[in-house]
Amino acid sequence: MPVRSNVFISALGAVVITVTTAPFADASSTALPSSPDSSSVDLPGRSDVPYEIWQKDVQEVAHRASAYLHARTRSLKPSERAAIVLDIDNSALETAYADELPIPPVQAVLQVVVAARSNGVKIFFVTARTEIADAATKANLRHAGYPVDGLYSRPVTKALESPAEFKTAKRKEIERDGYTIVANIGNTVTDLVGGHAERAFKLPDYDGKLW
Repeated sequence: MPVRSNVFISALGAVVITVTTAPFADASSTALPSSPDSSSVDLPGRSDVPYEIWQKDVQEVAHRASAYLHARTRSLKPSERAAIVLDIDNSALETAYADELPIPPVQAVLQVVVAARSNGVKIFFVTARTEIADAATKANLRHAGYPVDGLYSRPVTKALESPAEFKTAKRKEIERDGYTIVANIGNTVTDLVGGHAERAFKLPDYDGKLW
């Protein structure tokens, strides 16, 4: 019988599931809830900001990113290989507000990504999650509707190292592979510092309450 699963990301970046006996719809047909019950699961990074306010704040940033990328992709040179880099938790996926698997996408961000991908932009995810979660992470992102041209996550042996340094190093690696990172999208400063992107778009984290 289907079961309801409470979801969070552990300190090592693994997807952790707490199972209860309440039934819910099959994951393949689960619709994105309009307003998830944020009191039903205890998540690291859980914000006390209401879901609707968070969504509104995200949409404002996504609107700016969409306008920029629309113009930027039109100006791409034939030789340019454009890419977007995204953080995952509370940037691409609604991790802190989720009470189900797969974790739903941040719809405003997904729309930006899908539009850019239709114009030939490659999509890379750089996350502080560790490699032990890679299979689940890729499956979740693809189920949510994201194209995944690359996923960069930390080795378990480097789980306690600076996320900012790791993410900067991976953007450099993407550049060395011949890509121009036209946009970097994340919700914390550590997602964005260090450069190696033409533009950075910071989603809300409410002074570190949502990471």
